[in-house]
Amino acid sequence: MELGVYNELRLDRFTSPGAYLEDEEGNDVLLPTKYVDPSFQIDDMVKVFLYKDSEGRIIATTLTPKVLVNQFAFLKIVEVNQYGAFAEWGVEKHLLIPYREQPKPLEEGKHYFIYMYIDEATERLVGTSRIGMYIEPVKDDELRENDMVDLLVWEFTDLGLKVLVNNKFQGLIFKNELHRRVRMGENLKGYVKKVRPDGKLDIVLEKPGYEKIDTHSRKLLAMLHDNEGFLDLTDKSSPEEIQYRTGWSKKVFKQVVGNLYKQRLISIHENGITLIEN
Repeated sequence: MELGVYNELRLDRFTSPGAYLEDEEGNDVLLPTKYVDPSFQIDDMVKVFLYKDSEGRIIATTLTPKVLVNQFAFLKIVEVNQYGAFAEWGVEKHLLIPYREQPKPLEEGKHYFIYMYIDEATERLVGTSRIGMYIEPVKDDELRENDMVDLLVWEFTDLGLKVLVNNKFQGLIFKNELHRRVRMGENLKGYVKKVRPDGKLDIVLEKPGYEKIDTHSRKLLAMLHDNEGFLDLTDKSSPEEIQYRTGWSKKVFKQVVGNLYKQRLISIHENGITLIEN
């Protein structure tokens, strides 16, 4: 059984506190009644997340955590006491960030980037805001130019926007290449523009080559990215709906769609337009 990640475990028996799940070695863990689905049956394989409760017991949950072990997340501090700060992270027990793991005191009600790991002394999941020490440089051919990557908006700087890349590396989107509004902690898709000698990355939000596209086309492409590659607008949509959703007249919308279609960046359907991922 592994703490801080999802485990596929066999349902062994039902009891009044809940269902007990077993791994291949016969170790068992309680899934409390409130997480037991009525459809569960003996010998079902159940996907659960494992963590320790306040008494140090391993507990299973079907709730979805906002962060897994050895990963980063943008979390809200919901309590500060003599032990440290506690972050809400999607499971019942809040995540402790001890004072020793806070370069600057964390404040209740604010959001911070937190890295979660297993504390060797207590064997419990804890967090740290010392995230710089857990960011790795890109090595060998782990990433190459033009690769699509997952981004987590980290910090605004004088140069531009710092992002966590694939929950592992550090990247930067330069100010003059940031063509849309973003929020701290927002998840985005992006592309590797350059792998620097120090293992850090230059990132862009649009596909390489998009810099040649006009402002309106950039906006429509960003809207497609934000809507999982599809937008239910066509040349048959009402001028009012097009104006409301894009800020353009119907004539401008048709020109933008035609421009992107000619460049083979989108496909046009009866019910909308789709982003072409090359």
